[in-house]
Amino acid sequence: MAAKVPFVKLNTGYDCPMLGLGTWKSKPGEVERAVRDAIDVGYRHIDCAYLYCNEKEVGNAIKEKIDQGVVKREDLFLTSKLWCTFHDPALVEGAVRKTMSDLGVDYLDLYLIHFPQGYAAGDDLWAKLPNGRTNASVFDYVDTWLSMEALVRKGLVRSIGVSNFNKRQLDRVLGVATIRPAMQQIEVHPYLNNAKLIEYCRSLGIAVTAYSPLGSPDRPWAKPGEPNLMQDPRLRGVAAKYKKTVPQILIRYAIDRGLIVIPKSVTKKRIAENFDVLDFSLQREDMDQIATLECRGRFCDLGDKTLRNHYCDYFYPKIIIMWRRVPESRRVKK
Repeated sequence: MAAKVPFVKLNTGYDCPMLGLGTWKSKPGEVERAVRDAIDVGYRHIDCAYLYCNEKEVGNAIKEKIDQGVVKREDLFLTSKLWCTFHDPALVEGAVRKTMSDLGVDYLDLYLIHFPQGYAAGDDLWAKLPNGRTNASVFDYVDTWLSMEALVRKGLVRSIGVSNFNKRQLDRVLGVATIRPAMQQIEVHPYLNNAKLIEYCRSLGIAVTAYSPLGSPDRPWAKPGEPNLMQDPRLRGVAAKYKKTVPQILIRYAIDRGLIVIPKSVTKKRIAENFDVLDFSLQREDMDQIATLECRGRFCDLGDKTLRNHYCDYFYPKIIIMWRRVPESRRVKK
């Protein structure tokens, strides 16, 4: 019998498995097999996104495992994300229905705004203009959020949240929200602990998912000589102490911090190895030692410096944004 994955109870009352399979950078032709293998191993949380361009294959694997009787739909926790070209409130429902169709399901467990910035609608995911700049959307993510709330009311999505939002942006969402975000998904690993943002989310009852917990070593923009988290000798020392691999230590480190964690792999052996972290916990002294590796080392940064004409404050925090107002009686209390 597969080991039992611990859960985090979301502020919506639903349980989210703390260990899931990430599908970012999983290539077509590989991701379907990876999801099948992950479900066989015991994963019940699959993290997806429209941007990853592989949700149909993920859906094929899910259907196969349901048809085989390995799992039921209700056994799975499926997350997806609204991409930046769908920030127009009129496009939000169509976007989630496309994801649901590709995944072959009639509801999502969790749907996130992928980034706090919008691009012009169209088939180009990056909405590039002829001059190379991004064609920015005119829509504010707080308006997008209100359309996300409508998905919950229609029963299409059980919980909603955000991804890659900073404190200021989260506050802006809370300023208009009638449904509090259930989740914040951000890059977290020992080089980027994000402790202050995580603590702030927890103070609001918002759970946190750590993406790139292994430092995203296969990121296509990595440059020679850049730090490699999994080669860090200090982490190797901790791994040797527990007779585990460095990836296993990194995944356990996130779980022991109370985070949901979504390591990505398409290799059956590594998928199983990443799941084999449920039989131990890190001692406090080792947690403290790993925490000292913090160096604000961000591996994943959308960082589009061409997005000068967008009034979100993700990369330009000095831009002043007018708060949208809703009646006090409808506003979420912090």
